[in-house]
Amino acid sequence: MPTERLVPTPRGDARLVVRRAKRPLATLVLTHGAGGGIDAPDLVRLARTLPQQDVSVTLVEMPWRAAGRMAPPPPAIDECYRAVLDGLRTRSPLVLGGRSAGARSACRIGREVGARAVLALAFPLHPPGRPEKSRLDELLGARVRTLVVQGERDPFGTPEEFPDDVALVTVPDGDHSLKVRRSAPLSQADALDLVLEATLEWIVRDVVGNPQH
Repeated sequence: MPTERLVPTPRGDARLVVRRAKRPLATLVLTHGAGGGIDAPDLVRLARTLPQQDVSVTLVEMPWRAAGRMAPPPPAIDECYRAVLDGLRTRSPLVLGGRSAGARSACRIGREVGARAVLALAFPLHPPGRPEKSRLDELLGARVRTLVVQGERDPFGTPEEFPDDVALVTVPDGDHSLKVRRSAPLSQADALDLVLEATLEWIVRDVVGNPQH
């Protein structure tokens, strides 16, 4: 069963939903995007299943989401994420991540807070229809091992738009929410299984098994 607690941040209390593994190989901390919450299907799938595979998971609901407000500018998101992580103690390797805006924040602060790796779900490489407004520098600036999980139809950046040297898993027919259409080559459940299996394999093989960047 998950446990919940509130953590103070400069913008109010963040809510943490924690699912601990019995013998954790790693600890994965994830937060949501600008327009969604920790009930996003990919976050829920990872949080409910990975602890059974020896990876503890903490989902972070930022204070503005809990209060029903819009997300603040990126520096404020980072400030709140840092505040949450300042109070987090783990003996296993920390993997920091999030989806969309949360993935951007994880890339910006991951190395600073001592994360061994970053998991970027639906990284918003650019605003829709504005490829010239690239955020690739944020992704590459993480300077720790990073995995991107991207939908094939993501208007914020398709897999083909990322450099070849970026570790990337493609969700066939997935959009920015990693949602697939009924005509997709795999079902929605299969798409979420793909996210789960790719994340677990990466953590076990590349993060825990090969800790050096």
